[in-house]
Order: sequence, then structure tokens, then C-alpha cells
Amino acid sequence: MKSSVKRKTMTGVVVSDKMDKTVVVRVERRLSHPKFKKVVKTTSKYKVHDEKNECQAGDHIVICETRPLSKYKRWRLLEILKRAEGVDKEKAQ
Repeated sequence: MKSSVKRKTMTGVVVSDKMDKTVVVRVERRLSHPKFKKVVKTTSKYKVHDEKNECQAGDHIVICETRPLSKYKRWRLLEILKRAEGVDKEKAQ
């Protein structure tokens, strides 16, 4: 029996790719301040599972919620929307 679970998805920018099969992603949200009604940007950082180590710093990616994979890792990579401009990962090594 399959359950149709609607998982949360977010779009963010890769901040760090120094861990093995894990990247750190910064997600920016825009909220209206409850009292002053001004739009405020807030950012959160998430640890994301990247099975093939294909992300690099600066990439724009889509992540989705998943079961706990480690102490802090609760998100996984869905797709890479836009590659970072600059040095390729293979050329840097």
C-alpha cells in the first residue's frame, strides 16, 4: 500500500560542499513583519544529502524533506537548477 505523502520542497544556494555526500544549503525566505509590515529576509541553513557529490558551492538547487539520515541531515537533493559560474570541480583538483 503506497501512501501519497506531500513532502516539503525548498530552493536554495549551496554554501559548502566540503563534506562527503553532504552539502550545506542556504534558503532565503521573505516574511512580512507582524508589527511594521515591512518585508524582511530571513535565511536558514540545511544539511542536504547529495548521493553523487555533484553539487558545488554556488549552485542553485531544489531540496525535499526526507527521513532522518544522520544527526542533522533531514533533506535530500532533488535537482540542480543552475550551476555555479566559475571554476569547474574537476579542473580545480
